Amino acid sequence: MGLFGKSKASEAVEPMDLDAVMKKFDRESNTRIWEGKPKMVVNSVLAIFSLFCIYVTLFTSWLEEIRLTSFVAFIIFIGYLVFPAKKGHQKVNHMPWYDIVLMICGTGAFLYYTANAMTIIQQGSRFEWYQIVIGIVGILSLAEVCRRSVGIPILIVAGVLILYALIWGLSNPTLSGKLNYTVRYLFYSKEGIMSTPINVCSKFIVVFIIFGAFLERTGIADFFINIANAFVGGFSGDPAKVAVVASAMEGMVSGSSVANTVGSGSVTIPLMKKTGYKPEFAAAAEASASTGGQIMPPIMGAAAFLMADYVGVPYSNIVVRAILPAVLYFAGIFIAVHLEAKKEGLRGLSKEELPKLKPLLKQVYLLLPLILLVYLVGTSQRSIQYAAAIAIIVAIVVSLFNKENRITPKRIWEALAAGGQGMITVAAACGVAGMIAGTITMTGLANMLINGIVALAGNQVMVALVLTMLCCIVLGMGVPTTANYCIMAATCAPILIRMGVPTLAAHFFVFYFGIVADLTPPVALAAYAGAAIAQANPMKTAFTATKLAIGAFIVPYVFALNPAMLFIDTTGWEIVSICITSLVGIFGVSAALEGYFLRHMTWYQRILSLAGGLLLIYPGLITDALGLGCIIIMVVMQMVERRKALAEA
Repeated sequence: MGLFGKSKASEAVEPMDLDAVMKKFDRESNTRIWEGKPKMVVNSVLAIFSLFCIYVTLFTSWLEEIRLTSFVAFIIFIGYLVFPAKKGHQKVNHMPWYDIVLMICGTGAFLYYTANAMTIIQQGSRFEWYQIVIGIVGILSLAEVCRRSVGIPILIVAGVLILYALIWGLSNPTLSGKLNYTVRYLFYSKEGIMSTPINVCSKFIVVFIIFGAFLERTGIADFFINIANAFVGGFSGDPAKVAVVASAMEGMVSGSSVANTVGSGSVTIPLMKKTGYKPEFAAAAEASASTGGQIMPPIMGAAAFLMADYVGVPYSNIVVRAILPAVLYFAGIFIAVHLEAKKEGLRGLSKEELPKLKPLLKQVYLLLPLILLVYLVGTSQRSIQYAAAIAIIVAIVVSLFNKENRITPKRIWEALAAGGQGMITVAAACGVAGMIAGTITMTGLANMLINGIVALAGNQVMVALVLTMLCCIVLGMGVPTTANYCIMAATCAPILIRMGVPTLAAHFFVFYFGIVADLTPPVALAAYAGAAIAQANPMKTAFTATKLAIGAFIVPYVFALNPAMLFIDTTGWEIVSICITSLVGIFGVSAALEGYFLRHMTWYQRILSLAGGLLLIYPGLITDALGLGCIIIMVVMQMVERRKALAEA
């Protein structure tokens, strides 16, 4: 994320090495140090890669095997150029000889496939020994790029599954036979590296990553946080509310919960501490809001495109159905920080400290690229790729009206380079996620897992949902959004579909619980990044963030059991009713967890509020009536107690 504009409210930000925080919690930030002419050369390679992706996506009809293998070859090449073998101090303008060898061998392996695609397709299962060696080199080189840019957790999952295939999972009697089959399946077929994740990445996600790089340079991040400050900055606990609103808006274009946490948290967390929030709560509020950015339409951490492909519905359909769950998630956090501010007696910033709304409204044109993108995709007037390309051009045009962030030819080149670098992590993760899905398919492990959990759950859908949730959280720890969803879609979603959960609801369920792994201890990377900025206890921050993000743990169960929340088989009136009752319900749940509404709640008031909230979130006339009754009783009790307290004062 870019740096935010210097409003008066941000002058209180305490100095901090944000790069150090990013490098500690975000693998993508641990890059080589290139300066001078070498930096120009590397940036040129990255920019050329972005142009290559745009050209291939929009203007060619290459054979899929040629398009995908050339794309991955480029990823391998720039991956080794950008990412060193390990963290720590790097020599300036230095690349070890072994990295050069790995880069050449890995790139060459995929380019061999590119150059001989037709021959490889026609030869069926008859592969020479050297082709198997080339496949092994390609698989290992991609895995190493993934380790450097993404981290070890996803590789542990892939490695364990491949070992399972080589030792027990395949019926071939010899190890060499199993190895040959595994390499053919993962490297040379469309069921492994070249499967859905990398295909969607190369067709759709890359263009949006480039779009995000251009949008960032228009100054939209500055606009988001300043407009949030202007609207909610004067209320109780304003910096926390600014964090929620700004992170929700940034999440529309951001693909990283850690980057979102550090980007907006560098401003909001110190301000939250200044106005009286405890360090753990300040860090947790930012981390939970930033993680929620991954479920916010229209981008959803780029997983929206993958979900559309997996489920077989239009992208616009995914975006529309994601709106209410995302709104409930952010509403829950917003209500929680408001009640925390009231409970602690915190005030907002003074008018003098807040940015003026009128000058900010003059910058509303910065939203035009995003609005146009949503319109073009939502109305299906253009393909997703063309819509993103048009949005990039519009982003360049709107920047011309902003002197501070005008996109010059030099900045266009920088944006292309930033987009190219941003693709490495996503593509590497998608490639390894494809290997994971491929291994599960070729060994039949998917059916074994599905049958095992279905048998364990019996006919109880709730039991299957709980077991699936635990699988998603464990498998999602430390894994980027896109790869995270790919793994969940291959391993966990079929379990719920077998149990009778609608396909779309099942995919949303596993997506949500894969995302909250960034907040859930022990591997809560977004929470730990926020804790580093706030100088707070990391584990306390993670538990507080989990409490604030309670909507992400409740809402998926609701739309899995009753898909009306995803607007499936509902009327217009039912949609309005569901929106209203769900928002009141999330208020009840948040108030119960905070233990405060008009005053501190008693234990039985918290139970009433929690029960009423859960009943209201679940769609249905009876549950709505019961839930509303519980909430009304709690509110009346709070009003009576407050009136008594005021009379006695």
